[in-house]
Amino acid sequence: MSSGKVLLGVLAGVAAGALIGILFAPDKGTETRKKIVKKGEDYVDEIKEKFNGLVDDLTKKMDGVQAKANKMAGDAKAAEEAKASTN
Repeated sequence: MSSGKVLLGVLAGVAAGALIGILFAPDKGTETRKKIVKKGEDYVDEIKEKFNGLVDDLTKKMDGVQAKANKMAGDAKAAEEAKASTN
């Protein structure tokens, strides 16, 4: 199971638990709705942070792959040029 799926499952469980806890709290309806909205905003912010971290990680990995590919292409071109100059 990928870590992304585990993270998504954990976040969903936390969100469901928080929502159930708020709904069963003995507050007025307006207060409960405000709490739900606040929790929802908090979760959205947290998910955005996680997503941005994931994008940053993927960008770094792609940059590394691109650098390796460029090096391999350069090495292959140099080898081909060296081979052509000896013939």
